[in-house]
Amino acid sequence: VQLQASGGGLVQAGGSLRLSCVASGRTFSTYGMGWFRQAPGKEREFVGGINWSGGRTYYSNSVKGRFTISRDNAKNTVYLQMNSLKSEETAVYYCAANFYGEGDSNRVSDYRYWGQGTLVTVSS
Repeated sequence: VQLQASGGGLVQAGGSLRLSCVASGRTFSTYGMGWFRQAPGKEREFVGGINWSGGRTYYSNSVKGRFTISRDNAKNTVYLQMNSLKSEETAVYYCAANFYGEGDSNRVSDYRYWGQGTLVTVSS
């Protein structure tokens, strides 16, 4: 499985971005998907996740109400819509896939495959 994240860039504080993550393979619809981020000098942290069908989503408290995760299994793609971005959310954002079908885990070790990351820079 290969994951390709895109959509990062420079945005002003308060602005929005939508990240995409396209997966290879024919079993994407069985994967739970997660989004993580890693700021310079910090550990990778869980942003949110989505289950295999898209029917359940999970968010960290810091992004709840501002970020939305969705997926389109016909396109092998998962999305992260980010609104009201803050300067402290500048980071490399990663998508990740697991085999157990849920996106509720905030542990890096629970995700088997990772995208290469896309940089989001939020200017104040």
